[in-house]
Amino acid sequence: MGSTSKTLVVFAALIVIVAGLKAAEDLVVPFLLAAFIATIAATPVFWLEKHRVPVAISIFAVMVTLVVVLIGIGALVAQSAGEFTDRLPFYRDNLTAQVNGVIAWLAQFGIEISSELISNYFDPVKALELAGSTLRGFGAALGNGFLILLTVIFILAEASSFPRKLRDVLKHPERDLPYFSRFAENVNRYVAIKTTVSVATGFIIGIYLTILDVDFPVLWGLLAFLLNYVPTIGSIIAAVPPVLLALVQLGTGSALLTAAGYVVLNIVMGNAIEPRFMGKGLGLSTLVVFLSLVVWGWMLGPVGMLLSVPLTMTAKIALEANPSTVWLAHLLGPADGRPDPTDRADEAANPDSKPMDPTAE
Repeated sequence: MGSTSKTLVVFAALIVIVAGLKAAEDLVVPFLLAAFIATIAATPVFWLEKHRVPVAISIFAVMVTLVVVLIGIGALVAQSAGEFTDRLPFYRDNLTAQVNGVIAWLAQFGIEISSELISNYFDPVKALELAGSTLRGFGAALGNGFLILLTVIFILAEASSFPRKLRDVLKHPERDLPYFSRFAENVNRYVAIKTTVSVATGFIIGIYLTILDVDFPVLWGLLAFLLNYVPTIGSIIAAVPPVLLALVQLGTGSALLTAAGYVVLNIVMGNAIEPRFMGKGLGLSTLVVFLSLVVWGWMLGPVGMLLSVPLTMTAKIALEANPSTVWLAHLLGPADGRPDPTDRADEAANPDSKPMDPTAE
């Protein structure tokens, strides 16, 4: 088979896979969400195991905490999103009136702008509606709570025995296992750090908006937490609805303060906190972030958008773990501060120099 035929076969296989994921969205979304939650929960489970707590007790303790958190988030999303949807017509009318006021003010200086043109190409109300639909979509995904919970339990139960199974089935376990160990450690570290920073971001945003007296501060804090998994673009999307809401509710001054708070927080978190703990190697280029957001959002809806970067980041870490695919991971990475593929290849070729344990902290 020639190179052209191989390319066509690979392209056709990708189309079939994408079409299958799109068709199986109702099944794939809960599974991916369960896998993501299990990756977060794996860190405390492995930590408890390392401190000689039995596996069953570790999983039980983590799952009880997880159930409480998920029930709280689900109830919060359902209540806050419902109240926000009820008040959306009021916000829409006020925002439309302010836009018309700006158009009338510009008309005094001879700048004629059609309100119909604004509504067709730049409708700020859509941002509020998009925020509500995103949160409702996430809440709907959590509605499959029992299925997600069972899947998480089974994933965690298999996690500790998976390295032994791999050793049994691999032809060259001494050579290949370090790649899997490196992949598992980097994924756990990325998810743990990103989740911690996201929780801190959502908490700070919630408190800040409460101080400014913006409506639904907890809802916007939750939105900031979820969208913080999407670097650069996510912070902008998360900031638009509360800034518009502050403009409608409290005026221009409060809207500027809200925007300034988001800018300062994202500069501190994105340029100081995250790089210090995560390292520059665990990153994606802005173009890859945007494309992954569009592609996964189209395939799997709002939850796909929220998980787009973690999914793409997992693929990049998997490519980085093997020296034969390091060049692909290099293409997905940022332009500056990227790891040297030669160093990665040398490190992968000599795994004994730094053995990795997937259960490491």
